[in-house]
Amino acid sequence: MAFKIIASQCTNCTACEAQCPNEAISEGGGTFVIDPAKCSECIGHFDSPQCVAVCPVDDTCVIDPAHSHYQQVS
Repeated sequence: MAFKIIASQCTNCTACEAQCPNEAISEGGGTFVIDPAKCSECIGHFDSPQCVAVCPVDDTCVIDPAHSHYQQVS
């Protein structure tokens, strides 16, 4: 799954943009947005999603269930 940024909580601090290894985060409409086609949840780059790790506002970068990249193993 890809991550998304809750626009109403984004403070436009820019912390997440530089940390994204896939350049999936960009400014759009006064807040930052994550391109789900580019987001890999930082798999293969870091142990945890960097947008979540650096965001100063809790629960602003969250999993976007509308954009699944990986099949769940049952």
